[in-house]
Amino acid sequence: MFDILMYLFENYIHSEMEVVVDHDELTDELTRAGFAHQEINKALAWLERLADLQDSQAKPYLNKAPQGAVRVFTEAEKGRLDIPSQSFLMYLDQIGVLDFTTREMVLDRVMELDSKQFSLEDLKWVVLMVLFNVPGREDAYSQMEGLLFEEPDGFLH
Repeated sequence: MFDILMYLFENYIHSEMEVVVDHDELTDELTRAGFAHQEINKALAWLERLADLQDSQAKPYLNKAPQGAVRVFTEAEKGRLDIPSQSFLMYLDQIGVLDFTTREMVLDRVMELDSKQFSLEDLKWVVLMVLFNVPGREDAYSQMEGLLFEEPDGFLH
């Protein structure tokens, strides 16, 4: 499923090509690209739920940013995110790429992925997909894009 999300992001969204809106046409294209129908449906549902997160009624906790709170990862989140991935999320929070809402959206989307292997690179792409879909976060998207595609010159910390 993650491969399909990457395919869609790289071929439509990130390349700024016109997004195919018709569900059947998109499914046909993904099938021709070699993806299984069941995985295509999962990926499209994942994207629909990402769009649904924009609705304040979908996940009411996204509207309640606690002041001065510290985010503690659940056992399930720790099972999906290794220590470098957890540290990277905290880093993005500290430098302002993610805020309370976008961080929780990223975690929501990460936890819904059904891949057994999940790496720091995968997390970076999920963050980019979430930021792309959040209006008003264009600067954060650009900053994350820089973190994803540019090789650092030295230490991050």
